[in-house]
Amino acid sequence: MVHPAITKYAFRISTRGGLVVDKLLIHGKDEGDAERKLRQMYQHCRILQCTVHRPGENTEPLAEAS
Repeated sequence: MVHPAITKYAFRISTRGGLVVDKLLIHGKDEGDAERKLRQMYQHCRILQCTVHRPGENTEPLAEAS
């Protein structure tokens, strides 16, 4: 049985208390799924940056706060 490659998303967030947390790796079917999982763990956080990590590919930023 062949499993599709797991896509991991690296988040940089600011918690509701203002602490910046970097390199939170969360796997998901897509960015929305990974963000949903992130928000279950870090309620009321602000996402500063999201980078996708796919096996065998270079990483690319998906979103960055201005």
